Amino acid sequence: DWSSDVCSSDLYDYLEPVIDAETMKLHHDKHHQAYVNNLNAAIAKYPDLAYGCVDCILGDIANVPEDIRQAVINNGGGHKNHTMFWEIMTKPDTSKLQGPLKEAIDAELGGYDAFVESFSTAAATRFGSGWAWLVVNKDGKLEVTSSANQDNPLLEGKKAILCLDVWEHAYYLHYQNRRPDYIKEFFRVINWDKVSENYEKALKPHHD
Repeated sequence: DWSSDVCSSDLYDYLEPVIDAETMKLHHDKHHQAYVNNLNAAIAKYPDLAYGCVDCILGDIANVPEDIRQAVINNGGGHKNHTMFWEIMTKPDTSKLQGPLKEAIDAELGGYDAFVESFSTAAATRFGSGWAWLVVNKDGKLEVTSSANQDNPLLEGKKAILCLDVWEHAYYLHYQNRRPDYIKEFFRVINWDKVSENYEKALKPHHD
């Protein structure tokens, strides 16, 4: 069985004031946990799917039994997406983009400011619920994109390295309907060391 235990209870206020502790507690303990519970329930009758590799399942979704396929997309994606979301954030204003990822963003996305503008637009214009992404596409190049609901870029053969949850539950307690304010503040809590690590892994043909 999978678990959502990637956020210690003493870290709920870690992202203050960008993301408030109450939102973090609800988001992690209720929303993320629900995806985990539903994923475990969906695959219960197919025990050979429960091999602990959400990436493998989402990356080969056509071979997931049809009767649970959408549940796996929704809940496997929900688990995968949220796990990355927790991991790519850190204390506000403590991390800096540098190294090979910075060079790639400069070369492939027009520089940091252009990336911020593109990513912000993807997040702000995603209608309804969904995610904004920085991914490595099939050509090994960086790309900014967005997806609906809990769809993960793996469904399109792309490897996510950075994500932003734009479901209302991710920001509404603090920002109400001001999604653009939430998006603007998000850049203060990006853990660029972790995103760089994700980038290096995504460039490899195979990674754990």
